[in-house]
Amino acid sequence: MANILQSQEAPVDRMAGGTGTSVVELTVVLPCLNEAETLATCIRKAKASFASLGVAGEVLVADNGSTDGSQEIAGAEGARVIDVPVRGYGAALNHGFQAAWGTFVIMADADDSYALDDLGPFLESLRGGADLVMGNRFEGGIAPGAMPALHRYLGNPVLSRMGRLFFKIPVGDFHCGMRGFRRDAVVDLGLRTSGMEFASEMVVRASLKRLIIREVPTTLRPDGRSRRPHLRTWRDGWRHLRFLLAFSPRWLLWYPALVLGALGVLGLVWLLPGGHQVAGVTFGIHTMLAAATATIVAVQLAGLAVLCRAYAAALGLLPRPSAFARAVEQWLLAWGGPVGALLTLAGVSCFVGALVGWGQAAFGPLDPAATMRLPIIGMVLILLGVQSVLLSFTLSLTRIGDL
Repeated sequence: MANILQSQEAPVDRMAGGTGTSVVELTVVLPCLNEAETLATCIRKAKASFASLGVAGEVLVADNGSTDGSQEIAGAEGARVIDVPVRGYGAALNHGFQAAWGTFVIMADADDSYALDDLGPFLESLRGGADLVMGNRFEGGIAPGAMPALHRYLGNPVLSRMGRLFFKIPVGDFHCGMRGFRRDAVVDLGLRTSGMEFASEMVVRASLKRLIIREVPTTLRPDGRSRRPHLRTWRDGWRHLRFLLAFSPRWLLWYPALVLGALGVLGLVWLLPGGHQVAGVTFGIHTMLAAATATIVAVQLAGLAVLCRAYAAALGLLPRPSAFARAVEQWLLAWGGPVGALLTLAGVSCFVGALVGWGQAAFGPLDPAATMRLPIIGMVLILLGVQSVLLSFTLSLTRIGDL
């Protein structure tokens, strides 16, 4: 993946226009796929902002295979153009970041919806020490028709709230497409996704890396193109959500495991002696089966949470686990196998006890409500034991270099 994301045009020097006269401080990166209608306007706005700010800057167009003459338009407007062979919004941006000459980079869409004529707040914050500066369209202003109602009132607020909850990211507009950053800081993150979820990956990985993240107001105007935008609401929304959950095993796996496990174990303990009636509702063997199912699912989720967290940390995708998580991993590595074996034996013993009881009934018909409780407990114990043994051995693969 790292090879795929290497730019076709390596940043050999950092000189404006290659003249060697002044160092480029700011690069504006525009991902491009058939943006002939609006590309020239975006480039002109960015260059006008360079002039008004008195900053040495360049506009870099990362072209993703345009067939409408966008490359020629960009060249005619004085922008630098690189060809990106890997399709996708994230791939285009990542190649652009690699090829940028500026100390700072500001990215924005090439559809003339973002305020490329107002780069000052981003540059000021970057000069002030921020590693990543997010634009906030809700604070800066969203023009009528600039953002679909579904995105404005549901998609973006929900995903932004999840980002703040899962990763403690101090931003109110998680998916603003205009943002600035120190080039070296973001390149060092090793961003990998190639699609629209790249925007989420950048913010999440920056937060996990403890980069300084700030937010500035920015405006959003209606898309200047006559064609349909590249963004697909449900497909790309799902990709963003999937990424957020995949990078947060606690919320995807661990917390659901704790809830289901508590309900399941309490149900099993409560119903083991016999059925109960509460407010006219009878809880019996069927409820016990449901509790057993919840317990088994909880064990699976908890095991996956530990394994995913350890594997992601080993790959460098997530930071080092907390002290509690490390203690759980160490316990599983040391005792998962022996304890799992004992639990499996205890489960087998439950089935043996049930078999003895069946023998005492001359192996005749049995009342399930009276005789299934012990086999249900045995099933849960066996599955818990086997899971512990397998998890212990699988977890050791993440420590292969330490063995």
